Parts: sequence; structure tokens; C-alpha cells
Amino acid sequence: MATVIFVDETTSGVRRDAWRLAVAEERLTLRELIRRRVHREVAEHNAGRSAFHGLVQPTPAERTLNAYRQPEADRAVDPERQFLRAVEAFGRNGFLVLVGDRQVEELDAELDLRADTEVCFLKLVPLAGG
Repeated sequence: MATVIFVDETTSGVRRDAWRLAVAEERLTLRELIRRRVHREVAEHNAGRSAFHGLVQPTPAERTLNAYRQPEADRAVDPERQFLRAVEAFGRNGFLVLVGDRQVEELDAELDLRADTEVCFLKLVPLAGG
């Protein structure tokens, strides 16, 4: 069994606290690792254990609908929609993924996971004016 340590960083130097996910397999594709990460974040949010600080944020319309107009019980975030948005963001270079000291450039690349494998999601910050 492997343990993945997820770390979120931005190019401006902001680093969010790391969290761990136990993974039974020693090899997974990046796509599957992103799916598991997103599904766990959404599950914790939907269970009311945390504000939503996912890999990608709901759209402004979703935030408005979910946060202000719907009853408490209906504020659930859709994990599959969030996963698809994360895959889309990766495809347009919204974030880079570093496993250990190497960048993973393909969603279907297989990752070797060991105890305490650090996976860094480096969110790219758009340049002002461009």
C-alpha cells in the first residue's frame, strides 16, 4: 500500500497544507490519481467537513447557486463534474503535476507510488495583462 501526499502550490509561492491519501495500488495513472483526489475533496465538502478548496473551484454560477440560493441539503458539489473540470484544466496548463522531482505531462502516464510519494499540483497564475 502506498501513501500519496498531496501538496498544492502556486507560482507566486503560496503553499497549502499537505494531506495524505492511502492508495492500495503501487501504480496508477495520473488521471486516476486526479479522480481519487477530486472525489475525496468533494466527499469531504459534501459531508460538511470542510469548505470547498478543491483542485479546481466550482464556476461562479455554481458557487452562487450552491452557496446562496439553494437550501443547505442541496449544496452538494458534483464530483464527476469537478473531475472533468480538473482534467480540462490540466489539458490547458492550468496546473502542472510533479511527482517527486519529475513533471508528469500526460494524464495516462503511469506513476510509481511508494510510501509517502509527494505529488505537487503547481497551479499556474496568469500574468497580469496577458
